[in-house]
Amino acid sequence: MMGLPLAFTIPAVLAALAVLPALYFLLRLTPPRPQAVAFPPLRLILDLRPKDETPARTPLWLLLLRLLVAALLILAMAGPVWNPAPSLGGGKGPLVVVLDDSFAAAPDWDARVTLARQRLLSAQSAGRVTAILATSDGPRAVEAEDATRAIERLQALKPVPIAPDRAPVLAALTSFATANPALDIVWMTDGLERGGARSFGEGLTKLPGVNSVTSVAADTIPLALAGADNKADRLDVRVIRANTGGPQRGTVQALDAKGLPIGESTFAFTSGQEAHAGFDLPVELRNDIVRVVIANEASAAATTLLDGRSTRRRVGVVTGATIDVEQPLLSPAYYIVKALGPFADVREPRPGMLDPVASMLDDNPSVMVLADVGALSGPAHDRLAKFIDDGGTLIRFAGSRLAGSSDDLVPVALRRGGRTFGGALSWDKPKALAPFERGSPFYGLTVPQEVSVTRQVLAEPSAGLPGKTWAQLVDGTPLVTAEKRGKGRIVLFHVTADTTWSNLPLSVLFVDMLRRVVDLSGMPGAAQRSASATGAASPAGVQQPMVIAPTRSLDGFGVLGVPPATARPIPDTYDGVATADHPPGFYGPSDASIAVNTLGPKDMLTPADLSGLPIDRQPLRADPAIDLRPAVITLALIGFLLDALASVWLGGGLVRRGAGPAAAALLAVALMVPGLPNLPGGAAHAAGQPPVSKRDMASALTTRIAYVITGDTAVDQASSLGLTTLSTALADRTSLTPGEPVGVDPAKDELAFYPMIYWPVVASMPQPDATTVDRIAAYMKQGGTIVFDTRDALTHRTDGPPTPEADWLQHLLAGVDVPELEPVPSDHVVTKTFYLLPGFVGRYTTGQTWIEALPPAAKETANRPVRAGDSVSPIIITGNDLASGWAADGQGEPVYPLVPGGSRQREMALRGGINLVIYTLTGNYKADQVHVRDLLERLAH
Repeated sequence: MMGLPLAFTIPAVLAALAVLPALYFLLRLTPPRPQAVAFPPLRLILDLRPKDETPARTPLWLLLLRLLVAALLILAMAGPVWNPAPSLGGGKGPLVVVLDDSFAAAPDWDARVTLARQRLLSAQSAGRVTAILATSDGPRAVEAEDATRAIERLQALKPVPIAPDRAPVLAALTSFATANPALDIVWMTDGLERGGARSFGEGLTKLPGVNSVTSVAADTIPLALAGADNKADRLDVRVIRANTGGPQRGTVQALDAKGLPIGESTFAFTSGQEAHAGFDLPVELRNDIVRVVIANEASAAATTLLDGRSTRRRVGVVTGATIDVEQPLLSPAYYIVKALGPFADVREPRPGMLDPVASMLDDNPSVMVLADVGALSGPAHDRLAKFIDDGGTLIRFAGSRLAGSSDDLVPVALRRGGRTFGGALSWDKPKALAPFERGSPFYGLTVPQEVSVTRQVLAEPSAGLPGKTWAQLVDGTPLVTAEKRGKGRIVLFHVTADTTWSNLPLSVLFVDMLRRVVDLSGMPGAAQRSASATGAASPAGVQQPMVIAPTRSLDGFGVLGVPPATARPIPDTYDGVATADHPPGFYGPSDASIAVNTLGPKDMLTPADLSGLPIDRQPLRADPAIDLRPAVITLALIGFLLDALASVWLGGGLVRRGAGPAAAALLAVALMVPGLPNLPGGAAHAAGQPPVSKRDMASALTTRIAYVITGDTAVDQASSLGLTTLSTALADRTSLTPGEPVGVDPAKDELAFYPMIYWPVVASMPQPDATTVDRIAAYMKQGGTIVFDTRDALTHRTDGPPTPEADWLQHLLAGVDVPELEPVPSDHVVTKTFYLLPGFVGRYTTGQTWIEALPPAAKETANRPVRAGDSVSPIIITGNDLASGWAADGQGEPVYPLVPGGSRQREMALRGGINLVIYTLTGNYKADQVHVRDLLERLAH
């Protein structure tokens, strides 16, 4: 209104302002001021005034004051709102809020949720039904619901670490629009074309019966990282952006496995959408980097994870060629150095070294390459054998020397004798390479048709030869063989490293094969998986799976944590970007993990182009709306008091009665003025506040178990399903019939109605503020029990650093008066409140459960089977993911797989949950039962 963020809920009332001119003439008249007249009888007639008088005029200032009061009353009835929510289209049909929950929405996620909540409340005030869905929901059916339930779903949403495809959501919206015409759509877009923004916008405008489509987007799109290259002299990181309106400079941080900083680097965009940041660090420090992040960018795309494939390993190269014949293009080392140079720190011995092998081992390499080096003996052999046993990788290339004499540092026995020099086989027609089998580390590499082999060192046939073969020719002859030896491995190329026996060194395949082998160094798990792919035994003789499970995953905010329940394993050859089934993070054991990132090295960010579409585009702004009615009514009331005071003064009342009434009126005004709210950002009541929830009243009448809403959809769903199943078990097995579990927000909801609150710890969840921590502490002191579940039983290590969940919980409890804790002892009353239990298990069984420490047992009670403290423990901490262990579907089947698994584990998990609930409700009555005999004896006396 007039360029101001001001609107009226009932603008028709403003028409009453037109009557103010009429009021002006009515309010001009005022009775004349009474005068005191003496009563001498002779002067009665003389002092009489004429019959016709001119009426007195109201002073102009008082007239304006009364008109102002009237105008204020009209404005108050019109419902003024400062900073109102944008128009919803004026329709009466449903309001649908579509929320892009990709990584690009993470930095301003709170603003998006706030604005979406305002839109839902505005729709509720207009009596409209609502619906909310996230683009990651896919084809899930859209359901119309009231704004209260929609807001509960909204608060449970959080950004995902990918950019979901919007097409499945459009299909679900089409079905909803067909059944619910005249709907208005608010699309809170992340601003990226990724995921099909343009086609999605076109589809929204073409929905049947759609009334209006509004897109809400931030002014700028966050920055992202797309690949890191560990070059010979530096670690180069690629920073990208979608538009030029964002920050032009920034800082990139490099972190190690514990999250400690290793280095920082700055970047600057000069032009275009790409910039680079570099870490000029020694190769040893660069190899310790596992995570690179953009400072102050809370997004999964602002994080790049590095695994062993990004480590720049030191490689020592020793060749058997003599100096007098060693020319650049004739030397085997030339092709090896050229192939390894882009991704490894290649070292060669100085000319004239008496023992080049020992010289290279002194540099502590990860990989040793011997090109046509014959049999080794003496100290060189012993040191090289120890290098392999300690975890090193030895790569050997054949040649005339190795064909003539070899040692035991080869993966397979080589055939002696043959048609050509000492065991080498030659053909008149070159042989081509066969495609790599699924079990080979080279699987997935394309074999060029022009690569051929003319000579080869033959392997002696044996039963274990197929399990040691990584590459072979079309006739089945092994070309590359490998064997696990101690903690390391030996890899043999049965051809030379130069072009005398094959043209393999001239192809890109040669570079890719060497890179795959070097990447395996220091990754024993990956090698074993690769070696056992075809069903043959691995070098260790153990069958290994072809897929690896996620161990740590990034959420939408770029925080590493426990993988979601929907995460699926990846093949050990996976080199793609993250998907919904394979979220970004680390997969596999720590010594052979594979990093999956949100964006790849060649990805770019493209802004969404909605130009030409009938879509109302609005900026992302989440300032709260403020109801100005209390302020306007307060001003009108002050005006009334001033008018009354002025009327008394003009009528002479103040002259006759003194200053007392005037002082009282001024005091009343003075007392009201401090209560006048500051405009527009004062303490006025916000417009459109949600109605008072009936949940608290229902919880006061029915016992319910609550869980804390974390914002992680998967975790909150597991909590809801788990507590629902536990409540059903309580109703079936005990005399307690609890109500439906509810999710609570400790910062807003009243906690006193719930005897037990289950709190799954999510490391990405922001820490509560001081007021919320005080509320939590008060709840625990007043008899409530909170079960904190870190869900980190699989990742917690007793001798290692705390997990992110444990660290988050430590920060939270730093402001709470927590009693001394101990692992639940076998004689604690909580283990016997309903079932006799040895401990408390959930989805996992290896986690420790902690409870308030019991006082030392007195001598007279030392032999009693159960002990208890003075009250119920206010805190219980576990890491076994209790809710996932309880959760069951409608048929009673477990929703989440248990580790190690089995129906017995789930039954024990439910029994443990029942014991916890009964313990919080009944306290120490089980412990008191053992005192019955003593009490009866005392009563008898």
